Amino acid sequence: MPTLLVTGANRGIGLELARQYAADGWEVVATAREPDKADELNDLDCKVETLDVADQTSVDAFLERLGDRKIDLFINNAGVGGGLDLTRETWLHTLEVNSVAPALLARALKPNVAASDRKKMVVITSRMGSIADNDGGGFWVYRSSKAAVNAAWKSIALDFKGDGIAVAMLHPGWVQTDMGGPNAQIDTATSVAGMRKVIDGLSLDNTGEFRAYDGAAIDW
Repeated sequence: MPTLLVTGANRGIGLELARQYAADGWEVVATAREPDKADELNDLDCKVETLDVADQTSVDAFLERLGDRKIDLFINNAGVGGGLDLTRETWLHTLEVNSVAPALLARALKPNVAASDRKKMVVITSRMGSIADNDGGGFWVYRSSKAAVNAAWKSIALDFKGDGIAVAMLHPGWVQTDMGGPNAQIDTATSVAGMRKVIDGLSLDNTGEFRAYDGAAIDW
């Protein structure tokens, strides 16, 4: 039975990822900052773990509990919106959560993923991290954090290829979540179903690509 590790699974896209993979018989390790408040996640057939990706003490404790467990698919979903607040504190925190933490987690989890059968890593990023696609401006904080994680994970794809690990950067679409808002174009079930198809087709032949939930390629 394959194992999924997904961060930020208490709501939205992360919750739907945990739900769909668990329903398909995967063993799911799902993380949340405050598991005792994640009622919907706790109702699923998965192992819920405490993890604050921006807190090194929390990360170290989680990795110790995880040990050498094999992870077939690691999905870094945890993230923050950043909003329009251009304070130094907000910008640095957004970069910490959206850019630094995903890269450091990928490095830390490399042995777990490399030891598995499927050997896949995915970061949930955003089309707003595309410089070529930016024709509207604004959202400096969020855009820069997603551009940074894309750059880091492109290097991760190249550096981990020799270990047999396939990597993807996925834009989930404009999704009806707390971050995306009620007027977004698609629901979480549609987004996750599409991303799962892309993940199923992920291999060393197409590692390191930036794609949307429907499989469309996105310019950097």
